[in-house]
Amino acid sequence: MELRHLAAFVAVAEELHFGRAAVRLHMAQSPLSRQVRLLERDLGVALFERNTRIVRLTPEGEAFLEPARKTLAEADRARRAALAASKGEVGRVSVGFAGAAGSDALPTLTRAVTSSLPGIELLLRGQTYSGTALDNVAEGVLDLGFVAMPAREGVSARVVRRERLLVALPDTHPLAAREIVALPDLAGEPFVSFPSGSGSAVREAGMQACFKAGVSPRIVQEAPDAYTMMTLIGAELGVAIMVESSRRIHTDHVVFRPIAGEVPALLISLAWRSDNPSRALRAVLRVAETALPTPTDAD
Repeated sequence: MELRHLAAFVAVAEELHFGRAAVRLHMAQSPLSRQVRLLERDLGVALFERNTRIVRLTPEGEAFLEPARKTLAEADRARRAALAASKGEVGRVSVGFAGAAGSDALPTLTRAVTSSLPGIELLLRGQTYSGTALDNVAEGVLDLGFVAMPAREGVSARVVRRERLLVALPDTHPLAAREIVALPDLAGEPFVSFPSGSGSAVREAGMQACFKAGVSPRIVQEAPDAYTMMTLIGAELGVAIMVESSRRIHTDHVVFRPIAGEVPALLISLAWRSDNPSRALRAVLRVAETALPTPTDAD
């Protein structure tokens, strides 16, 4: 049994037509038919019922189709892994992230890396807030971090998302009836927030926006992540300043409202140690340039 025989079988099985399968494989129909016959001879079963009018799979062919697809996929993965190794694109890259902003961009990056760099494994470290992620990158504990803070000496960073700040409210809150909420209207309200001292840039940005508006947030409950925070808001324990990507967390009884006036956007960056010698990291950064491009002012 050879891979080319499996490829011939899968093409015919999917097209149910030897002519179309031959065109798909860029070969003549006669060699294609011969490869299918050789496979059937090797297996000792007929894979197709065929005559001058129809081609269809036998029960044996139907049973063989999915394993054949998986074998071809694994062979392709092995081939790409070998090529990646020849380019130094193998190894592990650790990535720290926290909150909805990092979680929103992370699947895009992981899918792109899995597709383009089969020899590289991403080690994901959740609940790593911006301040901690930046420290860990600078200390060499992490290769990459999603951060929302200015880079420091020895650390490079590239903006990958621009996050608008919004007010999150219980749907029963009187302000939920408004289309836009002014921050001074939140004076005296109980707030839900990320933990103090955690290095959360979302907490810091929200606090600064409130202070600038003359509001001193009264924090009554802290939550380790955006998912827990949304649950607490839905339970009417308080309001919160959150980033726009938090809207993607589907939680009942929570509404988001834009903030009136000029509120600076939160810039989410990928950060890495400038002198990190990892070739795997450099390969991931190249993929990230396409998968997570720097947003324009219009984004």
